[in-house]
Amino acid sequence: MAEEMVEVVIDSIRVSLMSQQRIVILREINAERYLPIWIGVYEAEAITIALQEVEVARPLTHDLLKNIFHVFNARILRVEVAALKDDTFYGNIVAEINGRTVHIDARPSDALNLAVRARVPIYVAKSVMDVAGVVPEKDLQRETEESLPAATPSSPKPVPEEDLTDERLSVFEDFLEKLDLDKGPEEDDSEEEDK
Repeated sequence: MAEEMVEVVIDSIRVSLMSQQRIVILREINAERYLPIWIGVYEAEAITIALQEVEVARPLTHDLLKNIFHVFNARILRVEVAALKDDTFYGNIVAEINGRTVHIDARPSDALNLAVRARVPIYVAKSVMDVAGVVPEKDLQRETEESLPAATPSSPKPVPEEDLTDERLSVFEDFLEKLDLDKGPEEDDSEEEDK
């Protein structure tokens, strides 16, 4: 029995501020559920070039792959994010060759690059979306509920969300208050070298 799939579109490509790695965000069609997948810098740039329809002088690797499919009369039907094992996503390119449907193993980043260029649908296995998908409002609500103490008859009521936010921000206020903004950058560097 074939795995149930949900259709997605590329919502955006983000940059991790901590590591400068790229994350492609897939959004489920007709739902506010997202699937973030870490991808390489070059693959992210290639997807961005294709999405923005930037013309390049010579074919990029994924353009070449699309051209090879075309020359051999193979029609790309769709791409899939088919599995998630040990924190690694697995993809497929589904194509039709001489009336026969074939599934070609591919990294999701390469499959997504091909999907954008060939203008074919992107699908994610429902099991993958159920495990790794993110629903912003539900996840935010769950995080807030987990961080608030449970209300019992003998305990006080949970802290209101506004107070919790203020409490979290107070950490940054303390940090900013400790900064000596009157010092110039040279003074700070020399002080650090002495430590």
